[in-house]
Amino acid sequence: MSTTELLRRAWTAFRRPSRLIALAAAALAVIALGLLSAAGNRSSCAGACPAVPVADDGSVVSDRFWFLHRDLGREGSITVRLTSMTGTITYPPPHHDRIVPGLVPWAKAGIIVKDGLRQGSRYAALTMTGGNGVRFQYDYTHDVAGSPGPVTEQSPRWLRLTRSGDTITGAESADGTRWHTVATATLDGLPDVVQVGLFATSPGDLTLRPVGLGGAVEEVRFTQAVGVFDNVTVEGGAAGGWHSDPIGQMNQTDWEKYHNASGAIERDGVITVSGTGDIGPLSEDGARGVGTTLPGLVVALTVLLVVAARYGTRTAHEGPTRRVVVARAAVVAGSAFVTGLVAAGVVVPAGMAILDHNGIPVQPVPAPTLARVIVGVAVVLALCAALAYGLGVWLRRGGAAMAVGLSLVALPYAVTTVPLLPDGVAEWLLRLTPAAGFAVRQTAVEYPQVTAHHAPSAGYFPLPWWGGLGVLCAYTVVVAWVALGRTRGADTDWR
Repeated sequence: MSTTELLRRAWTAFRRPSRLIALAAAALAVIALGLLSAAGNRSSCAGACPAVPVADDGSVVSDRFWFLHRDLGREGSITVRLTSMTGTITYPPPHHDRIVPGLVPWAKAGIIVKDGLRQGSRYAALTMTGGNGVRFQYDYTHDVAGSPGPVTEQSPRWLRLTRSGDTITGAESADGTRWHTVATATLDGLPDVVQVGLFATSPGDLTLRPVGLGGAVEEVRFTQAVGVFDNVTVEGGAAGGWHSDPIGQMNQTDWEKYHNASGAIERDGVITVSGTGDIGPLSEDGARGVGTTLPGLVVALTVLLVVAARYGTRTAHEGPTRRVVVARAAVVAGSAFVTGLVAAGVVVPAGMAILDHNGIPVQPVPAPTLARVIVGVAVVLALCAALAYGLGVWLRRGGAAMAVGLSLVALPYAVTTVPLLPDGVAEWLLRLTPAAGFAVRQTAVEYPQVTAHHAPSAGYFPLPWWGGLGVLCAYTVVVAWVALGRTRGADTDWR
């Protein structure tokens, strides 16, 4: 019998109304739950929400800080001495009843060259951080480490940014005499006149509150950073004086209104700049990713695993040849692939459009990445269905095959998408079980300079998409090999 005829007969045997209805229900569950979830996410601002900063490459970013600035021409530099960096953290755990002095690790105070005052415009900055030493950062995603250690009155830090056309160089010094270059960046297309000056910013204090069986949910509190500068020198500056402005909204909290408003103060050559916010990529919590549109995947996965496992058990009881088993497995996998492709192809772009319409920041995804997610979800569902079918053929008991399939795939995936288990346990489940394959839906990038909860429940998978897919493929191949070992090799009449 030809392969084409074998596949045709396999499809004829599979296409029972109950199975087709189950496949349709699986696709509709993905679409309906995804669209309902997207529609239920709306901005909660009193009035119009402030616009989310967008960088020149189209990505959604954080860009909020206090800026004491002036014009700088195509050739020039700014040099300062940072003598002190302090900060405030409001109501931290365990009791949330005090306002304490302190700096979060990625609080920043330093100097910056920026293409105007628009949020999202290009920049290069040399900054002291709260816990990560000196850093040279530019265009939101780039971060280069300088010298470690904090700044104190006994050990101040000299910082310098030099502009030559589109090239910005950051250098630091302990004494203002011997300089060390931290890094250089090329910001193509900078105008002849840019803004240069001193800045301060501080992201929220992120802590994790235990929930469930050891899982964690994020809690964020307002913080503020204060930098004290002297020996401020600008060379190559255009005519005009200093201006003090917030980049993004500032002085909105009660702390700023009634205690210490963000801003810049100059007294006897000493400049104090205080600010809150961040400059860098926006985390998955701040901007929704593709995974937000796929809460129905676990339902579809459960349906497909049950259908495939039961069909594999029925196939085993018929005593088929290996060719028949392979043909039926191909039909099961192909049906799951089409189900996943239709469901993801509808809900991902539609859900992201709804989120954007509702005022929820959505991180734009390049077309190749979007296609990878949609096709990848379909491939993963196909492999999971083939795995469950193989379990049915191998174990020959529908209940056992379904229990093993759900325990191996659906349960690990379900419990890691919510803050239920400790982050370490969730990460190992997504490394060692077939659920690792769902790393194909990840579009979030883990940036070390971003204060975020990098955990599976927050959309971060421990393996790259190809690594997770490899784990799932390995499980499927092993189960298929064992299942085929229990079938007859000779061809017989079709049953």
